[in-house]
Amino acid sequence: MSEPEDIQNLDRRGPELVYAAVADAVAGQIARGELRPGDRIPGELEMAATYGVARMTVARAVRELRERGLVQTVRGKGTFVL
Repeated sequence: MSEPEDIQNLDRRGPELVYAAVADAVAGQIARGELRPGDRIPGELEMAATYGVARMTVARAVRELRERGLVQTVRGKGTFVL
């Protein structure tokens, strides 16, 4: 599976944080209406494979999205767009 265009040109050795780039990519999907309120975002393992990053990086990106007020995590159910 290839990386989404949002982060494929990311210099992983550069100053930008990878988790922030993943969070920005998902936030962009929300802003464009690709993910709508109530939609469940993919799980950590699926997102890790999609973006080519570690699961812990995805976990930090999801935490960032929660802090931005874009998603809510329901234990045992998943993470949903607000």
